[in-house]
Amino acid sequence: MDLSIIILNYHNKNLTKELLKNIVEELNLPYQYEIIVVDNASYDGIKDIVEQKFPDVKFIQSKKNGGFAYGNNLGIKAAKGKYIMIMNPDLAILSDGIQKMYQYMETHPEVGLAGPRLINADKSVQYSCTRFPDWKLPLYRRTSLGDSESGKAWLDSYLMKDLDHYQNNFVPALFGACLIARRDSLDKVGLLDEKYFMYMEDLDWSRRFWRADYKVAYIGEAEIIHLHRRQSAAESLPKTLFSKSARHHIISFIKYLKKFKGKDLPETK
Repeated sequence: MDLSIIILNYHNKNLTKELLKNIVEELNLPYQYEIIVVDNASYDGIKDIVEQKFPDVKFIQSKKNGGFAYGNNLGIKAAKGKYIMIMNPDLAILSDGIQKMYQYMETHPEVGLAGPRLINADKSVQYSCTRFPDWKLPLYRRTSLGDSESGKAWLDSYLMKDLDHYQNNFVPALFGACLIARRDSLDKVGLLDEKYFMYMEDLDWSRRFWRADYKVAYIGEAEIIHLHRRQSAAESLPKTLFSKSARHHIISFIKYLKKFKGKDLPETK
């Protein structure tokens, strides 16, 4: 098996169905691949959709919603591919993005983890590769402080806006909406850390790949549409901090800081 594609569903059955249709019916992938759908205990009807419309797709029903890392790890453990690709349901592949990611991994054995250039529906670039953040991350990403002059400068650096996002580059970290990992590297790196319920697991994984002497790559030549819209950082401070997603973000970031406290950052060149 060349490639295992894992799609994690949580109350997104319609998006998951469209992504499955996109891959199965519209793409002509030139290698052996499997698709694994994991439902993170949403029980939203996705099981019936998969069984009735996509009988060749493997389905895993999680009995609990253990979060992003937990759900994706269920799929990774069941995967048989040389490469593992995790995908959010809110993606659309209208080009040869998957093929370019696969080919890049084939020709760059030093790379253990990679991600594509994610774009919005209007074709604008989503900044999905980052530098390693410091303690300011939740303040500038989750509050109106991100609109200050210092906040904008910090975010521009964190989101690597100085990078040519149409070219391939080694980068410190990647967002987890779409990632491809070399299966045999996981014996050394490990799975996604399930201590994080949501957020920071992709940053943590990227950091561990670098520490295990694998490179992390941003494949700017591979384009995939990501329909996600994160909550605005321009919301008022109290409203932002009391939102559920912000609480998850802050809790996960604290866990990240505790985990890597006092440890040097890995070499990323």
